[in-house]
Amino acid sequence: MTAPNPAQSGPRQRETRTVVDNRQARHLYFIEDTFEAGLMLRGWEVKAILAGQATFNGGSAFIRLKDGEAFVESLTITPLAQARKGLLEELEPTRPRQLLLNKAELRKLERRVDERGYTVVPLALTYTRKLKLNIGLAKGKKLHDKRDTVRQRDQQRDLARELKAA
Repeated sequence: MTAPNPAQSGPRQRETRTVVDNRQARHLYFIEDTFEAGLMLRGWEVKAILAGQATFNGGSAFIRLKDGEAFVESLTITPLAQARKGLLEELEPTRPRQLLLNKAELRKLERRVDERGYTVVPLALTYTRKLKLNIGLAKGKKLHDKRDTVRQRDQQRDLARELKAA
């Protein structure tokens, strides 16, 4: 009788993979709260995203809240060559895509967005057997806030260098 393999026992650990990251969002906004939302996608869109053909258009992507629903705007998904020639439907790389959030989350987001200065921005597209969009409730940074962030990052880098050298 062979001993059980500990790597195979218990529930399998799924690795979350970040497919697309909106690095510009953390530079332009203070992220106060994050949510994970599903996306209503077509088949070719899922395949293209997993192949790395999606972008947030240089940080200009945003979430529009309208009539109790949420849509991600300016998320560009470039169709793969196989999809372009094989599908009869019109391929729209920048169409608005509906987000799947529960009512409580939508109400919370709508209440906060109604306050002055708050917006909802996409942070990352992640994949763990399903594609999910991480979104953040954010408040815009002023120019001096951005400079402070850069200054703090430089100080931390210098401190790490000094500790490494010592």
